[in-house]
Amino acid sequence: MKVKAFAALRPPVEIVQLVASVPYDTVDTEEARALADGNPCSLLRISRPEIDFPKGTDIYSPHVYQRAVENLSKFREEKILVQESMPYVYVYRQKMGSHVQRGIVTCCHIEDYANNLIRKHEKTRQDKEDDRTRHVKMLKANTGPVFLAYRDVRAIDEIVSAVERQKPLYDFTAPDGISHTVWRADSDTDRLVQEFGKVSVSYIADGHHRAAAAARAGMEMRKANPAHNGTEEYNWFLAVLFPAGQLRILPYNRIVLDLNGMTEGDFLKAVGKKFKISVGASPDPKALRTASMYLAGKWYGLSWEPGKAIDPVQALDVSFLQNNLLDPLLGIKDPRTDKRIEFVGGIRGTGELVKRVDSGKGVVAFSMYPVTVDQMMAIADAGSVMPPKSTWFEPKLRSGLLIHTL
Repeated sequence: MKVKAFAALRPPVEIVQLVASVPYDTVDTEEARALADGNPCSLLRISRPEIDFPKGTDIYSPHVYQRAVENLSKFREEKILVQESMPYVYVYRQKMGSHVQRGIVTCCHIEDYANNLIRKHEKTRQDKEDDRTRHVKMLKANTGPVFLAYRDVRAIDEIVSAVERQKPLYDFTAPDGISHTVWRADSDTDRLVQEFGKVSVSYIADGHHRAAAAARAGMEMRKANPAHNGTEEYNWFLAVLFPAGQLRILPYNRIVLDLNGMTEGDFLKAVGKKFKISVGASPDPKALRTASMYLAGKWYGLSWEPGKAIDPVQALDVSFLQNNLLDPLLGIKDPRTDKRIEFVGGIRGTGELVKRVDSGKGVVAFSMYPVTVDQMMAIADAGSVMPPKSTWFEPKLRSGLLIHTL
């Protein structure tokens, strides 16, 4: 892989908590508006600039993107964001409860994305890719990093441990209780760049639209530059690379709004023909090839024998549930488009499933065992695509800590 240091645009330490925000794509317009309310320093004013306009404003209108440019310029003028005088690679540690993960903040090359050294497991939506491509080109900046994983490398772990013993650049706890600590690698930058040069591939864990947009923006800027020579910053995009062994995927759970015309008794009988059912199961399944089902105030355990699927996508629990229950029994043919199924990220817990079913907002819920990082990487290696709503990476990366300017 090709990685490099960059001169980050970043907030002064005393206001970093005010600037750093959730990723732009984890909130809708109204949620972003609420989070930034009363805070003129929030990066959401750049990543979700429609919050500066009245409700109902077309988020894709030209004046919305122009506002992002104006806000970035204002942040620079008011020293809310200040450019580093030197290029660095950074170490970024996150703590969520007992879980800790440490990544390297650097710039990756758009050709590594194009040549599949940065592997994907998800299709992008054209409208979302178009939006972020335009955002990158107008701002001439990557305001949010792509979340990448790589197979663990001991030499990189040792460098990171040494950097962690130094004084951090940032160290704060966000309102959601997740702590964020950032160090400059300083004298270790060159060693980290060299070690990543030995890493054969990495994997997009989260941020497929950000990666696609950054690569596309870079290619379009190349074509528009008759003096292009390969040294330009638009050839690179912002990323955080984490060792796969430190990452945690939470489940993506399912709620179906009706039983497709069946009674509860008939539905249970039909499920029993495909699954082994146990009554009074834990809401959280404990192993692969198991799921928990909430129906009429009771939790049921579902389990099944491993199939002969060679395709790593078909071997996933969510695929088995789709192929053997959601489609044939409940009539959910395409979970991407069917309005009768909803998805709940595992960060919200199984209590959310109970709440929705008990309130009548759903009839049956399925609590899934999380996909493993190894499964995700195997699917990306095979050039395949994960089923929709399969992975929920947590904690999320904060945007605005370090910005890459083009």
